[in-house]
Amino acid sequence: MNFYKVAVRPILFKFSADYAHELAIQSAGFVSQNRILTGLAEKIYSKNDSRLHQKIWGLKFKNPVGLAAGFDKNGTTTYLMEALGFGFLEVGSITANACTGNPKPRSFRLPEDQSLINRLGLNNDGAKTIIKRLKKHEHDVPIGVNIAKTHNPDISGELALKDYHFSFTLAKKVADYITINISCPNTTEGKTFEDPELLNKLLSHLEVGNDASDPPVLIKFSVDLDEHQLVELLDITESFAVSGYVATNTSARRDALKTSSGRLKRIGKGGLSGRAIRDKSTDIIRQISEHTKSEKTIIGVGGVTDAESAIEKIKAGADLLQIYTGMVFEGPSLVKRINSGILRYLEEHNLDHVYQIRS
Repeated sequence: MNFYKVAVRPILFKFSADYAHELAIQSAGFVSQNRILTGLAEKIYSKNDSRLHQKIWGLKFKNPVGLAAGFDKNGTTTYLMEALGFGFLEVGSITANACTGNPKPRSFRLPEDQSLINRLGLNNDGAKTIIKRLKKHEHDVPIGVNIAKTHNPDISGELALKDYHFSFTLAKKVADYITINISCPNTTEGKTFEDPELLNKLLSHLEVGNDASDPPVLIKFSVDLDEHQLVELLDITESFAVSGYVATNTSARRDALKTSSGRLKRIGKGGLSGRAIRDKSTDIIRQISEHTKSEKTIIGVGGVTDAESAIEKIKAGADLLQIYTGMVFEGPSLVKRINSGILRYLEEHNLDHVYQIRS
């Protein structure tokens, strides 16, 4: 029995999605500061098996399931998230300047679709504060930092490049890897840096690939890219020898949803995440893997809600996975259940290690 779905979720879902998330962050932040409570969480939720271990970019991943950016924007819950069994964590998106984000309500549940719509607007404490906080942390799992442009339409052109550079430079001090978020649909100007010319300027300005001492750099793509757009962007990023890709960000589209059109109209704009983008996300993963000849690390995110959807993404070319929306609907035990399901799959197919699923 899933205690969260039976006893906790019905209570949380009585509150707005915004309030429930804030409550979750506050509670997780409190627990993260208590070693007894995090130790208890680790005993309940953690799953350790050598068949799930991977070494990527010289980093040790205990399992392939990571926490996606967006849940813990400010790096306040990392000790609890590690205790819950995540193989790695991604903090952010962080921006050069602190931002309160868009007005509330700004996040909405779509229970019929097991999905969320959010237009948070990159709310975060700002790069200086967050990096200072992360400097004090010591973890046994890799910590990624997701960076984006400050949510301010007045910051454009050269100012936008400098804005990214500020966060990038700070993130290098603490991050095991850095994800450059070029595809956030929840800001006034939308997906600015998915323009090929601007992306080329950005990666040049950040000097990606020029310094071997830099942590691995990944690019996060939108789920809404068509094949031509994706290949055009990949040709640019591959010329900078990026270390990998996060596929994918949320969607601005509302295709084939069970939620009524009236409800969607009332919600308005925002990024769609969860089960509704599962297939398209997997397709983007497959295209990236094929275009890069499986030579670059791919983190698959978008609709991972169980072992089946996780394995589906691994088969498509993902080395690692991330979840966020799935936890909203399935609870904190989701990490353990996915990893247990992957292990069952290995046994059923006479495989010795998770990486063999891709072959």
